[in-house]
Amino acid sequence: MRIVFRRAVSVSAVAIALATALGACTPLQVVTHTVTQTETRVPAGQYKLDPHHTSVVFNIDHLKFSHFTMRFDRVAGEIDWKAGGLDTSQVEVTIDAASIDTNVPLLDKMVKGSDMLDVERNPQIRFVSTRFERTGEARGKLTGDLTIRGVTQPVTLDVTFNGYGNDPLTKADTLGFSATGQFSRSKFGLTTWYPAVGDEIHVIIQTEAARPPAG
Repeated sequence: MRIVFRRAVSVSAVAIALATALGACTPLQVVTHTVTQTETRVPAGQYKLDPHHTSVVFNIDHLKFSHFTMRFDRVAGEIDWKAGGLDTSQVEVTIDAASIDTNVPLLDKMVKGSDMLDVERNPQIRFVSTRFERTGEARGKLTGDLTIRGVTQPVTLDVTFNGYGNDPLTKADTLGFSATGQFSRSKFGLTTWYPAVGDEIHVIIQTEAARPPAG
């Protein structure tokens, strides 16, 4: 009888634990939302980049051993979304050059110095879009003027429009994008440490941009 009683208690405990776990999932239903890649459904307007959900990552060849990765921690910008969607919309992005983060404090200081980014005299990195070439549904090649250390060169990014929806947490109209690309650092006068450090910089971008709700 003791054995049967203990098993019964064990089964009941499992049932209670399962019910509690399912109950704990209930709040997730509150943040369920819909995201669409249909560009015509996106309201026209100014969408500001969300600094908390935007990442700009660079990686570059290091001694042929790896692609060393760094990121910028402070990014601001705005998307001017037009009724024509990706084809007619524009974007401007400003990166705080001093926010470079290589995960190596000494290297951060060297990259910020006069031999590389020279952030004291060139505090900002800027990208201003100039044209968009569609390559598929919700994707295409975005070309713009990239300015680093006072030098401006055209750079093209492969962009995917991840979608539009109402953010269930902020209630703001929100856009999401992914982008990748590459450019030659020497074209911007950044030749220090070459060829130990490669010339081609690969870029990976993830971003969200939001338009605050009315009122």
